[in-house]
Amino acid sequence: MSQYSAIIREMKQRYGIRIHRWRQAMTGCSWRVSFSDGRSINWIEAPYPKTPMSLSIFLHEVGHHVIGFERYHERCEEEYHVWLWALGKMEDLGVPPNTAVLRRFERSMHYVVGMEVRRGSKNVPEALRRFVS
Repeated sequence: MSQYSAIIREMKQRYGIRIHRWRQAMTGCSWRVSFSDGRSINWIEAPYPKTPMSLSIFLHEVGHHVIGFERYHERCEEEYHVWLWALGKMEDLGVPPNTAVLRRFERSMHYVVGMEVRRGSKNVPEALRRFVS
């Protein structure tokens, strides 16, 4: 547990993240609030990391701030790169993604790519075509 507490502290400090609230569900959300004086606050909501799954979701939400919200044109491409960042960060931190985490990544990508296709997107990037059902 102390390993996860140290990870939380490091992510908050390194990336300027604030926790809006800890979620009970295995879901997350990230957003940035910008002020007219140029300041901004990076917020996330995620489950408190206690397991590899909850850690992956926490890191995924942090990843949105690290990667940037407007770096990729397609939302599914942003999600893909954020997931890759989170999975890589787990490896770097000595908590390898387990089968459940990798399954969550796959399911999440199938969902978000499918949503793009249903909305009429014809520009699914090559790397994401494997997630088209």
